[in-house]
Amino acid sequence: MSIAQLLVLLVVAGICGSVAQGIVGYTHGGCLVSVALGLIGALVGTWLASAVGLPELLPLHLGGETFPILWSIIGAALFVAVLGFLRPRRTW
Repeated sequence: MSIAQLLVLLVVAGICGSVAQGIVGYTHGGCLVSVALGLIGALVGTWLASAVGLPELLPLHLGGETFPILWSIIGAALFVAVLGFLRPRRTW
């Protein structure tokens, strides 16, 4: 995988993480947090899909690797939702 392909992959992961944060409504962090959420979401979403037996939807083939866009968004949304429940609420 070349540097350009890696950068495209990180941009796609950042977009997936941002979409997941927007779905859940819990937006703490910037671009790096969105990229990390997109990558973690890809791991969680792919694991969840394989455990249930669902196919890979909307894959992005890049440099011989496959990035599951839809499962990344779903996995990141689940991960952000869990983080939102675990983090204590601030009261004013």
